Amino acid sequence: MDRSSYPHFLAISTRWKDNDVYGHVNNVEYYSFFDTVINDFLIRAGELDIHHGDVIGLCVESQCTFKQSLAFPGSVDAGLRVSKLGTSSVHYEIGLFAGGHDELAATGRFVHVFVDREDRRPAPLPDRIRAALEGITG
Repeated sequence: MDRSSYPHFLAISTRWKDNDVYGHVNNVEYYSFFDTVINDFLIRAGELDIHHGDVIGLCVESQCTFKQSLAFPGSVDAGLRVSKLGTSSVHYEIGLFAGGHDELAATGRFVHVFVDREDRRPAPLPDRIRAALEGITG
């Protein structure tokens, strides 16, 4: 996959704490980049109300394949697309690129199940979130 595979991008700045003793971004931070691009999209494009909305998204599966290192100082261009959209679940594919570069640093998979905030039972995606996600389905 390349940049054209991802219809949505978010630039994320790396931070001093992201680097490990080997001088590159530690592997656990890649999952934070996944969370950031997904939730930023849901809040901005889908109007997800993380504090008071009726539904919330729970991560039920995530996976990362590393291709090359990222480092501080720098930025990450996080690409996002939806590969499967269900009634209450969403399968995302993420591509991480060093800022301004075309080579993938990592690819990821992330699955959300949307649930009722109170009883934590699966709930249908709200219309505004579904419409936003349909816009990046590929």
